[in-house]
Amino acid sequence: MHVSVAIGLLFALGTAFVSIVGFLLKQRGAAQAPAVSLRRPVRSTVALFANRWWTIGILVAVGSWGLHVTALALAPISLVQSVIAGGLVLLTVVADRMFGVAVTRREWIGVALVALGLAVLAATSGHVADSARSDYDGPALFWFVVGTTVVAGVLCVLPSVRRGGGAMVLALSAGLLWAGSDVTIKALSSKLGADGVLVVVDPLALVILVLSLVGLVVSARSLQLGEPVPVIATTSAAANVATIAAGPLVFLEPMPSTAGETALRVAAFALVVIAATLTPGPAVGGEAVAEEVEAAAEV
Repeated sequence: MHVSVAIGLLFALGTAFVSIVGFLLKQRGAAQAPAVSLRRPVRSTVALFANRWWTIGILVAVGSWGLHVTALALAPISLVQSVIAGGLVLLTVVADRMFGVAVTRREWIGVALVALGLAVLAATSGHVADSARSDYDGPALFWFVVGTTVVAGVLCVLPSVRRGGGAMVLALSAGLLWAGSDVTIKALSSKLGADGVLVVVDPLALVILVLSLVGLVVSARSLQLGEPVPVIATTSAAANVATIAAGPLVFLEPMPSTAGETALRVAAFALVVIAATLTPGPAVGGEAVAEEVEAAAEV
Protein backbone atom coordinates (compact mmCIF):
# COMPACT_ATOMS: atom_id res chain seq x y z
CA MET A 1 0.00 0.00 0.00
CA HIS A 2 1.30 3.43 -0.97
CA VAL A 3 2.11 5.75 1.98
CA SER A 4 -0.27 8.47 0.79
CA VAL A 5 -3.08 5.91 0.54
CA ALA A 6 -2.42 4.75 4.11
CA ILE A 7 -2.54 8.35 5.33
CA GLY A 8 -5.80 8.85 3.43
CA LEU A 9 -7.33 5.86 5.17
CA LEU A 10 -6.34 7.29 8.56
CA PHE A 11 -8.23 10.45 7.61
CA ALA A 12 -11.15 8.23 6.61
CA LEU A 13 -11.14 6.59 10.05
CA GLY A 14 -11.22 10.05 11.64
CA THR A 15 -14.10 10.96 9.34
CA ALA A 16 -16.09 7.96 10.57
CA PHE A 17 -15.93 8.99 14.23
CA VAL A 18 -16.36 12.74 13.77
CA SER A 19 -19.27 12.31 11.35
CA ILE A 20 -21.14 10.10 13.83
CA VAL A 21 -20.71 12.69 16.60
CA GLY A 22 -21.88 15.43 14.23
CA PHE A 23 -24.87 13.33 13.15
CA LEU A 24 -26.01 12.76 16.73
CA LEU A 25 -25.60 16.44 17.59
CA LYS A 26 -27.68 17.37 14.54
CA GLN A 27 -30.32 14.84 15.55
CA ARG A 28 -30.62 16.45 18.98
CA GLY A 29 -31.05 19.84 17.37
CA ALA A 30 -33.47 18.63 14.68
CA ALA A 31 -35.67 17.02 17.34
CA GLN A 32 -36.03 20.39 19.07
CA ALA A 33 -36.51 22.46 15.91
CA PRO A 34 -39.80 23.17 14.08
CA ALA A 35 -40.89 20.56 11.53
CA VAL A 36 -38.82 20.78 8.36
CA SER A 37 -40.80 21.46 5.17
CA LEU A 38 -39.21 20.04 2.04
CA ARG A 39 -41.12 22.64 0.03
CA ARG A 40 -39.65 25.49 2.07
CA PRO A 41 -36.00 24.49 2.44
CA VAL A 42 -34.64 27.99 3.09
CA ARG A 43 -37.09 28.78 5.88
CA SER A 44 -36.58 25.34 7.38
CA THR A 45 -32.80 25.71 7.28
CA VAL A 46 -32.96 29.07 9.05
CA ALA A 47 -35.16 27.55 11.75
CA LEU A 48 -32.73 24.65 12.19
CA PHE A 49 -29.77 26.98 12.67
CA ALA A 50 -31.67 28.80 15.40
CA ASN A 51 -31.08 25.70 17.52
CA ARG A 52 -27.62 25.61 19.10
CA TRP A 53 -27.31 21.81 18.98
CA TRP A 54 -27.98 21.78 15.24
CA THR A 55 -25.43 24.56 14.70
CA ILE A 56 -22.79 22.77 16.79
CA GLY A 57 -23.53 19.56 14.89
CA ILE A 58 -23.06 21.34 11.57
CA LEU A 59 -19.71 22.75 12.71
CA VAL A 60 -18.58 19.26 13.69
CA ALA A 61 -19.89 17.94 10.37
CA VAL A 62 -17.85 20.57 8.51
CA GLY A 63 -14.76 19.25 10.28
CA SER A 64 -15.74 15.73 9.23
CA TRP A 65 -16.26 16.95 5.67
CA GLY A 66 -12.74 18.38 5.63
CA LEU A 67 -11.31 15.06 6.78
CA HIS A 68 -13.37 13.27 4.15
CA VAL A 69 -12.21 15.52 1.32
CA THR A 70 -8.60 14.93 2.35
CA ALA A 71 -9.14 11.18 2.48
CA LEU A 72 -10.72 11.17 -0.98
CA ALA A 73 -7.83 13.17 -2.40
CA LEU A 74 -5.28 10.65 -1.08
CA ALA A 75 -6.92 7.23 -1.41
CA PRO A 76 -9.22 5.30 -3.77
CA ILE A 77 -12.88 6.08 -3.19
CA SER A 78 -13.91 2.47 -2.55
CA LEU A 79 -11.31 2.06 0.20
CA VAL A 80 -12.14 5.41 1.80
CA GLN A 81 -15.85 4.67 1.90
CA SER A 82 -15.26 1.13 3.13
CA VAL A 83 -13.24 2.42 6.10
CA ILE A 84 -15.86 5.06 6.86
CA ALA A 85 -18.63 2.51 6.55
CA GLY A 86 -16.77 0.03 8.76
CA GLY A 87 -16.52 2.82 11.32
CA LEU A 88 -20.32 2.78 11.41
CA VAL A 89 -19.97 0.15 14.14
CA LEU A 90 -19.01 3.08 16.40
CA LEU A 91 -22.52 4.51 16.02
CA THR A 92 -24.17 2.38 18.68
CA VAL A 93 -21.28 2.89 21.11
CA VAL A 94 -21.20 6.66 20.69
CA ALA A 95 -24.99 6.97 20.78
CA ASP A 96 -25.24 4.86 23.93
CA ARG A 97 -22.19 6.04 25.89
CA MET A 98 -21.82 9.68 24.85
CA PHE A 99 -25.38 10.77 24.04
CA GLY A 100 -27.48 8.55 26.29
CA VAL A 101 -29.55 7.22 23.38
CA ALA A 102 -31.31 3.97 24.24
CA VAL A 103 -30.01 1.39 21.76
CA THR A 104 -31.94 -1.87 21.39
CA ARG A 105 -30.29 -5.26 20.91
CA ARG A 106 -31.74 -5.37 17.40
CA GLU A 107 -30.06 -2.05 16.55
CA TRP A 108 -26.71 -3.23 17.95
CA ILE A 109 -26.90 -6.35 15.76
CA GLY A 110 -28.11 -4.48 12.69
CA VAL A 111 -25.39 -1.84 12.80
CA ALA A 112 -22.70 -4.46 13.49
CA LEU A 113 -23.80 -6.51 10.46
CA VAL A 114 -23.84 -3.44 8.24
CA ALA A 115 -20.26 -2.68 9.31
CA LEU A 116 -19.28 -6.32 8.72
CA GLY A 117 -20.73 -6.33 5.21
CA LEU A 118 -18.92 -3.14 4.32
CA ALA A 119 -15.68 -4.48 5.78
CA VAL A 120 -16.00 -7.49 3.46
CA LEU A 121 -16.42 -5.08 0.55
CA ALA A 122 -13.15 -3.43 1.57
CA ALA A 123 -11.36 -6.77 1.81
CA THR A 124 -12.46 -7.72 -1.71
CA SER A 125 -11.87 -4.34 -3.35
CA GLY A 126 -9.09 -5.68 -5.58
CA HIS A 127 -5.68 -4.11 -6.20
CA VAL A 128 -6.60 -0.45 -5.76
CA ALA A 129 -4.25 0.66 -2.98
CA ASP A 130 -1.39 1.68 -5.24
CA SER A 131 -2.59 5.25 -5.88
CA ALA A 132 -5.41 7.74 -5.25
CA ARG A 133 -7.16 6.67 -8.50
CA SER A 134 -8.86 10.02 -9.11
CA ASP A 135 -9.16 9.70 -12.89
CA TYR A 136 -12.77 9.22 -13.90
CA ASP A 137 -15.03 8.48 -16.84
CA GLY A 138 -17.00 11.67 -17.59
CA PRO A 139 -20.22 10.10 -18.91
CA ALA A 140 -20.21 7.53 -16.12
CA LEU A 141 -19.87 10.33 -13.53
CA PHE A 142 -22.75 12.24 -15.14
CA TRP A 143 -25.12 9.29 -15.18
CA PHE A 144 -24.14 8.19 -11.67
CA VAL A 145 -24.91 11.61 -10.20
CA VAL A 146 -28.10 11.99 -12.25
CA GLY A 147 -29.23 8.49 -11.29
CA THR A 148 -28.70 8.89 -7.54
CA THR A 149 -30.31 12.35 -7.59
CA VAL A 150 -33.39 11.18 -9.50
CA VAL A 151 -33.90 8.18 -7.21
CA ALA A 152 -33.46 10.43 -4.16
CA GLY A 153 -36.03 12.85 -5.54
CA VAL A 154 -38.55 10.09 -6.24
CA LEU A 155 -38.15 8.80 -2.69
CA CYS A 156 -38.96 12.28 -1.34
CA VAL A 157 -42.37 12.34 -3.03
CA LEU A 158 -43.53 8.85 -2.07
CA PRO A 159 -46.95 8.75 -0.34
CA SER A 160 -45.45 7.74 3.01
CA VAL A 161 -43.30 10.88 2.98
CA ARG A 162 -46.12 13.16 1.83
CA ARG A 163 -48.26 11.95 4.74
CA GLY A 164 -45.62 13.22 7.14
CA GLY A 165 -43.84 9.90 7.76
CA GLY A 166 -41.24 7.82 5.96
CA ALA A 167 -38.21 8.53 8.11
CA MET A 168 -36.25 5.62 6.68
CA VAL A 169 -37.21 6.55 3.12
CA LEU A 170 -35.93 10.09 3.67
CA ALA A 171 -32.78 8.69 5.29
CA LEU A 172 -32.18 6.61 2.17
CA SER A 173 -32.79 9.68 -0.01
CA ALA A 174 -30.30 11.78 1.97
CA GLY A 175 -27.71 9.03 1.71
CA LEU A 176 -28.05 8.88 -2.08
CA LEU A 177 -27.77 12.66 -2.39
CA TRP A 178 -24.59 12.62 -0.33
CA ALA A 179 -23.26 9.71 -2.38
CA GLY A 180 -23.60 11.86 -5.49
CA SER A 181 -21.80 14.66 -3.68
CA ASP A 182 -18.99 12.40 -2.45
CA VAL A 183 -18.37 10.93 -5.90
CA THR A 184 -18.24 14.44 -7.37
CA ILE A 185 -15.76 15.51 -4.68
CA LYS A 186 -13.53 12.59 -5.65
CA ALA A 187 -13.74 13.58 -9.32
CA LEU A 188 -12.98 17.22 -8.54
CA SER A 189 -9.92 16.19 -6.51
CA SER A 190 -8.27 15.10 -9.76
CA LYS A 191 -8.13 18.77 -10.78
CA LEU A 192 -6.43 20.04 -7.64
CA GLY A 193 -2.93 19.68 -9.05
CA ALA A 194 -3.68 21.70 -12.19
CA ASP A 195 -6.26 24.22 -10.93
CA GLY A 196 -5.38 24.66 -7.25
CA VAL A 197 -7.88 26.86 -5.40
CA LEU A 198 -9.66 27.59 -8.68
CA VAL A 199 -11.47 24.26 -8.30
CA VAL A 200 -14.03 26.19 -6.22
CA VAL A 201 -15.34 27.81 -9.43
CA ASP A 202 -15.45 24.53 -11.34
CA PRO A 203 -19.01 23.43 -12.30
CA LEU A 204 -18.49 20.27 -10.27
CA ALA A 205 -18.13 22.44 -7.15
CA LEU A 206 -21.66 23.76 -7.71
CA VAL A 207 -22.96 20.21 -8.02
CA ILE A 208 -21.30 19.34 -4.71
CA LEU A 209 -22.82 22.38 -3.00
CA VAL A 210 -26.36 21.76 -4.22
CA LEU A 211 -26.40 18.03 -3.44
CA SER A 212 -24.86 18.62 0.00
CA LEU A 213 -27.36 21.31 1.00
CA VAL A 214 -30.42 19.49 -0.30
CA GLY A 215 -29.23 16.32 1.40
CA LEU A 216 -28.86 18.28 4.63
CA VAL A 217 -32.51 19.38 4.59
CA VAL A 218 -33.78 15.90 3.70
CA SER A 219 -31.60 14.37 6.42
CA ALA A 220 -32.89 16.86 9.00
CA ARG A 221 -36.46 15.82 8.28
CA SER A 222 -35.57 12.13 8.58
CA LEU A 223 -33.94 12.82 11.95
CA GLN A 224 -37.10 14.55 13.14
CA LEU A 225 -39.32 11.63 12.16
CA GLY A 226 -37.27 8.60 13.16
CA GLU A 227 -35.13 7.17 15.93
CA PRO A 228 -31.46 8.25 15.77
CA VAL A 229 -29.66 4.92 15.34
CA PRO A 230 -31.74 3.38 12.53
CA VAL A 231 -31.99 6.68 10.63
CA ILE A 232 -28.26 7.41 10.84
CA ALA A 233 -27.39 3.80 9.98
CA THR A 234 -29.66 3.86 6.92
CA THR A 235 -28.29 7.18 5.69
CA SER A 236 -24.69 6.04 6.13
CA ALA A 237 -25.26 2.63 4.56
CA ALA A 238 -26.98 4.14 1.51
CA ALA A 239 -24.24 6.71 1.00
CA ASN A 240 -21.43 4.23 1.42
CA VAL A 241 -22.83 1.37 -0.66
CA ALA A 242 -23.56 3.73 -3.58
CA THR A 243 -20.18 5.40 -3.31
CA ILE A 244 -18.28 2.12 -3.10
CA ALA A 245 -20.11 1.02 -6.25
CA ALA A 246 -18.83 4.17 -7.98
CA GLY A 247 -15.26 2.89 -7.61
CA PRO A 248 -15.36 0.50 -10.58
CA LEU A 249 -18.26 2.25 -12.35
CA VAL A 250 -16.91 5.82 -12.41
CA PHE A 251 -13.24 5.64 -11.46
CA LEU A 252 -12.52 2.37 -13.28
CA GLU A 253 -11.09 0.65 -10.22
CA PRO A 254 -10.30 -3.01 -10.98
CA MET A 255 -12.85 -5.58 -9.93
CA PRO A 256 -11.85 -8.76 -8.04
CA SER A 257 -9.94 -11.16 -10.26
CA THR A 258 -11.74 -14.38 -9.26
CA ALA A 259 -15.36 -15.50 -9.37
CA GLY A 260 -15.20 -16.33 -5.66
CA GLU A 261 -14.24 -12.77 -4.70
CA THR A 262 -16.93 -11.36 -6.96
CA ALA A 263 -19.54 -13.60 -5.34
CA LEU A 264 -18.30 -12.53 -1.92
CA ARG A 265 -18.73 -8.86 -2.85
CA VAL A 266 -22.29 -9.50 -4.04
CA ALA A 267 -23.01 -11.33 -0.78
CA ALA A 268 -21.54 -8.42 1.19
CA PHE A 269 -23.81 -5.94 -0.60
CA ALA A 270 -26.78 -8.19 0.20
CA LEU A 271 -25.72 -8.41 3.84
CA VAL A 272 -25.65 -4.62 4.12
CA VAL A 273 -29.16 -4.33 2.69
CA ILE A 274 -30.56 -7.10 4.90
CA ALA A 275 -28.85 -5.78 8.01
CA ALA A 276 -30.20 -2.28 7.42
CA THR A 277 -33.73 -3.69 7.56
CA LEU A 278 -33.10 -5.19 11.00
CA THR A 279 -33.29 -1.82 12.68
CA PRO A 280 -36.94 -0.96 13.31
CA GLY A 281 -38.63 2.11 11.93
CA PRO A 282 -40.03 4.85 14.17
CA ALA A 283 -43.08 4.09 16.25
CA VAL A 284 -45.28 7.16 16.01
CA GLY A 285 -48.34 7.48 18.13
CA GLY A 286 -50.50 9.76 20.22
CA GLU A 287 -49.40 13.37 20.16
CA ALA A 288 -46.65 12.60 17.70
CA VAL A 289 -49.24 11.60 15.09
CA ALA A 290 -51.01 14.93 15.45
CA GLU A 291 -47.71 16.76 15.05
CA GLU A 292 -46.87 14.75 11.92
CA VAL A 293 -50.28 15.49 10.36
CA GLU A 294 -49.73 19.20 10.93
CA ALA A 295 -46.22 18.93 9.48
CA ALA A 296 -47.53 17.05 6.44
CA ALA A 297 -49.71 20.03 5.55
CA GLU A 298 -46.56 22.13 5.24
CA VAL A 299 -44.50 19.60 3.28
